[in-house]
Amino acid sequence: MRTLIADNVRFATSNIRWIGGCFLLTLFSSFGQTFFVGLSGNDLREQFDLSGGEFGGLYMAATLMSAITLPWLGRTLDLMPGWKVARFTIPCLAGACVLLALAPHLAVVALALYLLRLFGQGMMTEIAYTETGRWFVANRGRAMALVVLGVQVGSALLPVAVVLLRDVGGWRLPWIASAIVLMLVGYPSVLRLLATERVPHSTEYQADGARMTRHWTRAEVIRDPIFYLLLSGVLAPPFIGTTIFFHQGYLIALRGYDALVFAAAFPVMAVTTVVFGLICGQLVDRLGALRLLPFFLIPLAVASAAVGLLTPVWGIYLFMFLLGISSGFTQTLLGALWPEVYGAANLGGIRAIIVSAMVLSTALGPGISGAFIDLGVALPTQMLWMAGWCVVASFGLAAASRAVVARQ
Repeated sequence: MRTLIADNVRFATSNIRWIGGCFLLTLFSSFGQTFFVGLSGNDLREQFDLSGGEFGGLYMAATLMSAITLPWLGRTLDLMPGWKVARFTIPCLAGACVLLALAPHLAVVALALYLLRLFGQGMMTEIAYTETGRWFVANRGRAMALVVLGVQVGSALLPVAVVLLRDVGGWRLPWIASAIVLMLVGYPSVLRLLATERVPHSTEYQADGARMTRHWTRAEVIRDPIFYLLLSGVLAPPFIGTTIFFHQGYLIALRGYDALVFAAAFPVMAVTTVVFGLICGQLVDRLGALRLLPFFLIPLAVASAAVGLLTPVWGIYLFMFLLGISSGFTQTLLGALWPEVYGAANLGGIRAIIVSAMVLSTALGPGISGAFIDLGVALPTQMLWMAGWCVVASFGLAAASRAVVARQ
């Protein structure tokens, strides 16, 4: 482990401009991620007199609209450098934070949620992953593992910070603070770091020659049946993770957990994700993303079953630990997978479709699970169904992996 950390530190230091800029993008994407929005879920429901199903439906509609918009907006990354896209993305995300804090009407809440999902979870991560996929070739797995750490740092620090700020100034204060941080810290830092493009060395292409593929167009990807087989598995993590984070208030109330104790479990997930993300980065560079693909859902299946079966509060910590293993592999693996399958020439547009599908899954998760909760199907029971989905999807991913290798 010491050698692994030392190697990654050396790699990050030598590429600090590009790794650091994309790390900040994923860190500040937290303000549009479900775990962050879910921290204000009970307050929004109380403020606007919404049931769990109604709030889940509103969130689903806003996220669906962002998923529809994202493929068109994401194509900007094929037309201009990432720092120019970040130049309008970050202010839009900050504006969405302010809009939610000051929303006087439910319609304004819906608009704010749409903008948070589009520019937070959508475009901030889209810029980071697309640029990293283009800038790094032989070390793409390692680079992606370091970039996605931003999400984990956010999930480790922000829940506790939100709870403390909410106790001081109410639920609106964390959103105002988020906008201030975005504009005073995120905006100048990201633009400065990403202003210089990185060009992969020729030796990187030679080292990665065994896993090079032709460059697919967006139209070809949409017509590829293997693409949809891959999606059937890779959409499981965002669907399941969003469901549990969005309904965390419901789960806390259902089982009588203390809110601060629950929030303190997020660092467990974050630390575990960091460790296994770095391990996955090394494995991707050594073996390729396709060879790891059939196995990455197994920890998520066990984590989902743990939520369904374990009621003591320590069960949440076990879930966060297992989810951290899954997240570490998922974020690093999926960041490196798509250039390996479809090439990098049209990666911005292709990733926009994929991110749109993932955003769609995060919309369906809270909406569908919220509807089942209103029908009397408890969330722990639903989590057992999701564990079964992971098991079945793993076999589909194995078939897809073999098919891609065969055609390459």
